[in-house]
Amino acid sequence: MAARKRSGRKIRLLKKQKQTSAVPAWIILRTNKTVRTNPKRRAWRQTDVEVG
Repeated sequence: MAARKRSGRKIRLLKKQKQTSAVPAWIILRTNKTVRTNPKRRAWRQTDVEVG
């Protein structure tokens, strides 16, 4: 990817980067281990991100 990105594209990529984070440990404990995985988890190499 180019080093010089448009700001809109950069914001959308940052949002996707935040979405792929793991579920925090305190949420796993609070939900008594019912919520363990993030359904929006995405591997950067396998799945392409649609950002204009």
